[in-house]
Amino acid sequence: MTSDTRPWGSYTVLFKGADFQVKRIEVNAGLRFSLQKHFKRAEKWVVVSGTGIAVVGKKELPVKRGSVIEVAVEEVHRMHNTGKEPLVFVEVQLGEYLGEDDIVRFEDDFKRA
Repeated sequence: MTSDTRPWGSYTVLFKGADFQVKRIEVNAGLRFSLQKHFKRAEKWVVVSGTGIAVVGKKELPVKRGSVIEVAVEEVHRMHNTGKEPLVFVEVQLGEYLGEDDIVRFEDDFKRA
């Protein structure tokens, strides 16, 4: 398993196959990751703890334990922790390429390109 710390929280890769990857993602209280999209992968998120708002396309969807969110290839998305505890979700990525460099950021609270 590989893990990485980000300014908004952290993630751990739980399993990786040829065209899919499973991550545990934790967004710290009050933070959110960048508004972004990917060209080569879709994602499915299952919230396991915490509360927040998922942005998918032009929709803002409240999330809590048990919420399932689907993000299509090239769909703009973001997760925002609106609670006081970590927001934890499992992300399943499906696609021909799963590298961290397949990302376009539109907005980022941490000034990343």
